[in-house]
Amino acid sequence: MAEFNIAPPDTGNAEPAARKDSSGENFPVASRLLPKRLRPHVMAYYKFVRLADDIADDPDLEPELKLSHLDALERALMKGEAHSAYLQPALDLHASLRLTGLPDTHARQVLQAFRRDAKNTPCRTWSDLMLYCRYSAAPVGRYLLALHGEGHKAVGPSDALCAALQILNHLQDCREDWVDLGRCYIPRIWFEQSKVSVERLVERSSNEQLRAILDRTLDQVDALLERAAPLPSMVKHRGLRLESAVILSLARALSRRLRRQDPLARRVRLSATARVMATVQGIAAGLSIR
Repeated sequence: MAEFNIAPPDTGNAEPAARKDSSGENFPVASRLLPKRLRPHVMAYYKFVRLADDIADDPDLEPELKLSHLDALERALMKGEAHSAYLQPALDLHASLRLTGLPDTHARQVLQAFRRDAKNTPCRTWSDLMLYCRYSAAPVGRYLLALHGEGHKAVGPSDALCAALQILNHLQDCREDWVDLGRCYIPRIWFEQSKVSVERLVERSSNEQLRAILDRTLDQVDALLERAAPLPSMVKHRGLRLESAVILSLARALSRRLRRQDPLARRVRLSATARVMATVQGIAAGLSIR
């Protein structure tokens, strides 16, 4: 339910490596709220997804090489064997899935989204973005639900939460994504309707029209968070319930901050104080559920 960016290679001949670890994420990954016995499995899933995501986002790799690396990750995950050191996260996740008895579906689905990223396929409409999130974000929540033995009831709210987290991350990185990768996740049709060029994302400040597009995106994010609001009450496992409540609280706080600050000027982040406050509020909300 967390939604799931060490230096990029200098050449296409270097083996890929993750460029960020869990400490750099907006939202908690395998926090102490989750049972100790399950945290290594969550981290195995996270490290696989993190590596695949960073391969797809590497500005120094050509699309064909990105796709080749992603295919190699999938083969290693399915077979449990590989000959390249960079594929170790796939082998670790393969071993984890054998221990937990979970299928590899949730990991293989995210690869579909990352292949789309490698090809730089734009999202033209909101429906396109939601379909992208179904593969790039929802499998993370679905994996966590399955790992904790939760039923199907919580899947809808979990999908909504994961989509909201994904889009919040995209809004934070909207300028960097466009400058480095020529990639924009905000629906292109919204730019056309507002008569704003997507090239406006290279600027260091948003004009009135672009600010309206960003706020329109945040309106949709807030609607997703409303759909996700019942999630903690649907989760039976106490630790996962608390973590989902904390993530909801952090997401709401980040959405509010993105409305007040301009992601083109600088990457919008929650301060340490704001993170602590949102975390405490989330834990309190989760504990109030009976």
